[in-house]
Amino acid sequence: MALRVRAAMEAISLAMADQTDRGEVAFYIPELATSDPQNFAMSVSLASGEQISVGTSDTAFSIQSISKIFTLAIALGRFGDGFWRRVGREPSTMAFNSIQELEIRKGRPANPFVNAGAITTTDMILAGSTPAECIGEILQFVRLAASDDEIFVNPAVAASETATGHKNWALAHVLTAFGNLEHPCEMTLGVYFHQCAIAMTCAQLARCGRFLAGFDAEQDLVAAKHVRSINALMMTCGHYNGSGEFAYRVGIPSKSGVGGGILAIVPHVASIAVWSPGLDRDGNSLLGIQALELLSESMGWSLFQGATSSLDNPLVSNRSRTCR
Repeated sequence: MALRVRAAMEAISLAMADQTDRGEVAFYIPELATSDPQNFAMSVSLASGEQISVGTSDTAFSIQSISKIFTLAIALGRFGDGFWRRVGREPSTMAFNSIQELEIRKGRPANPFVNAGAITTTDMILAGSTPAECIGEILQFVRLAASDDEIFVNPAVAASETATGHKNWALAHVLTAFGNLEHPCEMTLGVYFHQCAIAMTCAQLARCGRFLAGFDAEQDLVAAKHVRSINALMMTCGHYNGSGEFAYRVGIPSKSGVGGGILAIVPHVASIAVWSPGLDRDGNSLLGIQALELLSESMGWSLFQGATSSLDNPLVSNRSRTCR
């Protein structure tokens, strides 16, 4: 399998280099506004332990909302099904940072991946610890998941988000108004902004997702029933208002971040990380989605189709083709 995956990834990397429409970087976060949209990387970690990477896979980037996977894993491990009393598990119908939707739902966020839901999740795991201790716990989790101690928070990104994240401050105050935030806004958001500012390379992120693929060596990190729950939420809510389109085109659980990263999971087969900073209108990596679509089709990895594999798939072999 590794040889077929490598051939597909090399073809995809060439196809992505030809794309002229690369989306727009997250200009509303000053530190992310300087990202180079020419960057593209993909890394795949297989059940065998083999890892295959292409592009700028050793360049660190801000994982942003991908961090919500890891705080959700911590929260489910700590609270179990009690977690869902404060957060829903339905796809959102409005923007990922919508105040209106939170008010309509009376302070109970739609799911853990919209900003209000992630802020609530962070508030829950903050219980009984200081913000610094909570950030340390999140870092320890991702380092264990990736088997890599060289993963850190980018302080410049954290400061940039703290200064400009006005809608997140507003969401925190609305959550407080409905009694769904137990700590002062500045404490919970202090952790939230720092978790979003965690920086990883594509190679590190792919390894970080191994526990979600159900690989044996990583099973002790999170209980299997929680892995199932997280993957289900990634499939239905991982790309905000683009989640249905992503399921249609790619067909595997995944979570995006406005830093341009996407973590995608093929259960029992592969953990995939892709990074390209330019975003589409829903805030998801434009080339990242295209690349995952090509890889899923060429390897037959969609959960909604039979297992087929063909490296002469025209989506990959024709570099001149414009990706959907």
